[in-house]
Amino acid sequence: MSFEAWTIFALFWVVFVTTPGPNAVNCISNGMALGFTRAMIGVLAILTQASLFLILSALGVTALIAASPTGFFIAKLIGAGFLIYLGIRGWLSATKPPPMAERPARHVYLHALAVAVINPKSVAGYLAAFSQFVQPDVPVLQQMGVIMPTALVITALSYTGYTALGAGLGRAAMAAVFNTWIRRTMAICFIVYGVLLGASSTPHLESS
Repeated sequence: MSFEAWTIFALFWVVFVTTPGPNAVNCISNGMALGFTRAMIGVLAILTQASLFLILSALGVTALIAASPTGFFIAKLIGAGFLIYLGIRGWLSATKPPPMAERPARHVYLHALAVAVINPKSVAGYLAAFSQFVQPDVPVLQQMGVIMPTALVITALSYTGYTALGAGLGRAAMAAVFNTWIRRTMAICFIVYGVLLGASSTPHLESS
């Protein structure tokens, strides 16, 4: 991969992972409820999902998923329902103190991993990255040696920033009313993302 191609890919990935979405909202929520250090477990889960999707993209599996309208539709509905469920639960529990002691590291990790994986729109994003930036005349493994570290570093920086933002909001939201409405705003974001995901169209791949 040339330096010019790498630069374009890096800029694409910055936009891809910094655009606010369910992962960003979850990082902010974790930062508010758990503090920066414990909330970083959620970032680790996102990096796990990113590594998995990058490998699957290199193997061409994501192309098969995106090319299956039925499979994508089912995954989309499951993802949308899960996000809406998280939003409703977050709204109802916004007036209660965050259950810090009731959220072990394993729960934080698995919850963040679920949020990252269930959004099938990310399949289209990873597929777009590979269809646009991977050169067919160069071995994929050779290109992955550049693409994967770049994508993971940018992803880590982005969601670490969102986590830090949440931790800062958590420290600032000392008043119960302020804290409640911030948490309800995060809940509404989950519901909106779920509705938008459920109403989105299935991506179609162009046949060669």
